[in-house]
Amino acid sequence: MQDHDHENEVQFKPLEWGLIRRLFSYARPVRRKVAWLSVVTVTRSIQLPMLTWVMGLIISGPIAHHDAGLLVWALGGYFIFALSVDGLYHFRHRLALEVGETVVSGLRTEIFEKVQRQPMSFFHRVKLGRVLGRVTSDVESLRVGIQDVLFVSLEQGGQLIVAAAVMAYCDLVLFLVVLGMAPILWGVNRRFRMRLSYESRAASESFSRVTATLAESVNGIRVTQGFVRQQTNSGLFRNLLNAHSRLNLALVRTSAILVPMLEVNSQFFIAILLMVGGWRTFNDLMTLAELIQFFFLANLFFSPLATLGTQYNNALVAMAGAERVFWLIDHKPEWEDAPEATALPDPRVAATSAPSQTHGARVAFRDVTFGYDPQKPVLHDINFVAEPGQTIGLVGHTGSGKSSIIGLVAKFYLPTAGEVRIDEREVRTITSDSLHRQMGIVQQQNFLFTGTVLDNIRMSRPEASDDDVREAARQLDCLDIFEGLPDGLLTEVGERGTSLSVGQRQLICFTRALLADPRIVILDEATSAIDAMTEARLQTALVKLLHGRTSFIVAHRLSTIRHADQVLVLDQGRIIERGRHEELVAAGGRYSELYAQFTQTAAAA
Repeated sequence: MQDHDHENEVQFKPLEWGLIRRLFSYARPVRRKVAWLSVVTVTRSIQLPMLTWVMGLIISGPIAHHDAGLLVWALGGYFIFALSVDGLYHFRHRLALEVGETVVSGLRTEIFEKVQRQPMSFFHRVKLGRVLGRVTSDVESLRVGIQDVLFVSLEQGGQLIVAAAVMAYCDLVLFLVVLGMAPILWGVNRRFRMRLSYESRAASESFSRVTATLAESVNGIRVTQGFVRQQTNSGLFRNLLNAHSRLNLALVRTSAILVPMLEVNSQFFIAILLMVGGWRTFNDLMTLAELIQFFFLANLFFSPLATLGTQYNNALVAMAGAERVFWLIDHKPEWEDAPEATALPDPRVAATSAPSQTHGARVAFRDVTFGYDPQKPVLHDINFVAEPGQTIGLVGHTGSGKSSIIGLVAKFYLPTAGEVRIDEREVRTITSDSLHRQMGIVQQQNFLFTGTVLDNIRMSRPEASDDDVREAARQLDCLDIFEGLPDGLLTEVGERGTSLSVGQRQLICFTRALLADPRIVILDEATSAIDAMTEARLQTALVKLLHGRTSFIVAHRLSTIRHADQVLVLDQGRIIERGRHEELVAAGGRYSELYAQFTQTAAAA
């Protein structure tokens, strides 16, 4: 995989017709509006110079000849023409916004859908901030490219061409003078606009680092105060602010040079036109009214140069953003369900037994080796069988491979070698969705979505009624805890569940798993966040949750696996002991040592 997730990403990219064409493919739902927008833009680019030309005709006609009656009619026609120009601007602006919003919504929808389908390995390599950057800043640069760069450039370019044609028609000599000065103004503007774009982008990214550090500091305030890191963190934050200030000052200095320089150039060009135009007027080669008219047209000719320079820089930024966005959209998952994969049969569909009597699945690992990087295995030759309804305990120090095993059971990853079989079917032949619908997972790092307690529990089974949710909570002996919340099950959990205690969040996750009526249950350090009193209540409820279901328990508190049908003791990715709790304690091996440490710690507490 080509790694585009680097810190120093390309900020500018040359224009590519392929990227532009693909970008506009997202505007197909509003292609008629795109056609009308193009017509309106071209029409308006012609109208603006014509409006100035009409102004010159009024000056050289009724005003120069003191014809008041004709002047009234001329002003009325000019007013109507001006209204049509402004009316077209309204429609151009509105249509451009609608087209841009359609493209942006399509891109963000597709990015979200593609990211949702990526395997877990993708999120190990690609930082969350990069994904968010594609959806926010990069897509916004594409919005600018659609709404402004293309159609504003088309309008301004058309205005420049029509103004040039009218100037050439009015006075070819003065037009050639203007044409000779245009490259100078374009060059000055182009150089400084590129520099401004670089510095503006750098300042924006610097500010993102400032806000990210601020957010991190607020979220980690307990750690900061607990380790007396206030002064250190303040120093790091000051350094970021100083760097941001330097970039902002550089941006301001460049802008302070560009604006006066453009102003000086404009005044210099005006002086040249006045000199040449005045000489031609003195020699009766043109009238004073024609000179005034030419100055209006020259202004229309020069004004798009600065705008086009800015839009060109924006186009380069948009191209770089498009490349990054389409890389994310086009990035193929390392693995997907095989085309021949079929759904795992679900015995629950035809079952007449109560949810607590769900038939468990048979899970077998056969010579399984696995590595997040295939060249660096973290599991070696893992073999075991979990019969339907059995509970498997996974024990070992951090990094021993416990979470890797449950990741393979859940088909979040595929084994590097060997087979994982579920109900005698190799996991590659099973569709992921059908397997996940028969699973219930509770992790140590409980995750709740914004919404109510009821919404979060019902996430595992959206069609469940309120009574179904209450019954699941009652079976886990925690309904009274939920009803004791300020608004009961309708209590808002806040972002990531911040309005609830850690234990309450974990109980929601347990209830969510039970409501799914799973065949396979995975508890990954699931009780480590629950206090001892709540865990005592939960132990009885866990018997109901696990009854009849095949379960895998990664244990921090060894009390949760005392009744496991089989305990696997892992060390450096290998199974070094296996058996029931009593057998392993009596054997006096690694598990016995771990259990002795656990009991001593529990007694001291």
